[in-house]
Amino acid sequence: MNFLKKIITILAIVFAFSCNNSDDTKSSEAASLSIKLVDEPGDYEHVYVEVVDVRVKYDSDDFDEDDDENGWQSIGIINPGTYDLLELTAGVSLQLVEDEEIETGTIKQIRLILGNNNSVVLEGETEPRPLNTPSAQQSGLKIMVNQEIVGGFNYDFILDFDADESIVMAGNSGNINLKPVLRASLEVNSGAIAGNILPADIAVEVEATNGAITASTLTNDLGDFEIVGLPEGIYTVTITPDDDSMLNTVIINDVEVVIGQTTTIDPVILE
Repeated sequence: MNFLKKIITILAIVFAFSCNNSDDTKSSEAASLSIKLVDEPGDYEHVYVEVVDVRVKYDSDDFDEDDDENGWQSIGIINPGTYDLLELTAGVSLQLVEDEEIETGTIKQIRLILGNNNSVVLEGETEPRPLNTPSAQQSGLKIMVNQEIVGGFNYDFILDFDADESIVMAGNSGNINLKPVLRASLEVNSGAIAGNILPADIAVEVEATNGAITASTLTNDLGDFEIVGLPEGIYTVTITPDDDSMLNTVIINDVEVVIGQTTTIDPVILE
C-alpha cells in the first residue's frame, strides 16, 4: 500500500512539473502583431494620407501617458506610402503590419506616423488641397489599446479611421486640418456585419450602432458591404442611399454581432 502511494506521489510531481514547464515555455515564446487599417466614409472625393511607420508603447514603471517622446518602439509597416482612406470601405482594408514579432507585456498605445504627403479632395472638386497634420508627423496618430500581450499568440488589431470626424475646416483661414478620430479593436474580440444592397449602381452608406459604438461603410460596385471590428452586442443597421437616387432609407433592428463571427443580413432591395 505504501509503495502504491509512493508511485502516485511521483506521478503527481512529474505531471505538475510538466504542466509548469509547458506554461513557462508558452510564456517565454514571442508574440506576434498584425494591424490593418479600415475607414468610415466621409463627404469627400478622396482623403490621402502618407503612412510611414507604426509604433507601440508598453506599460512600464515610468510610463507617462502625456509623454510623446519616450518609450516608443518602431514596428515598421509592410509598404510605406500614400493611400486613399476612402478606398478602405466595403470590407477592403490596408494591411500595415503582418505577423511581426513583438515583446510580451501590456501595450498601452499604438501610433501611426505620417509623412508630409497628405491631402484631401473636397466633394465636387478635382484638385487636392493640403491636409495639415502638424502633430501627426512628430508624435503620430495616437490610439489607446491597453492590451496585454502573452507569448505564443498573434494579436490582430483593426484600426478604424473616421475620415468624416477627423477632417476639420479651420474657420475663415481656408486651412484643412487633420484631427484624427480612430477606433481600435482586437479582431478576436470583435465581430462583423455584412450584406448586399441593391441596386448596386448607386452610392449607399451602411451604419451600425449599438448606442455606444457607431461604425459605417459604403457598398462596393456589387452592392456588398462589411463593417468589421464591432464589439459583441445588438445593433441597429441603417442603410442610406444617395439623395439623388430618390430611394428610401432602410432600418434593420436587432442585428446580433457575435465575437469571431460575421453576421450576414438578408439581401436588401431599395425602393
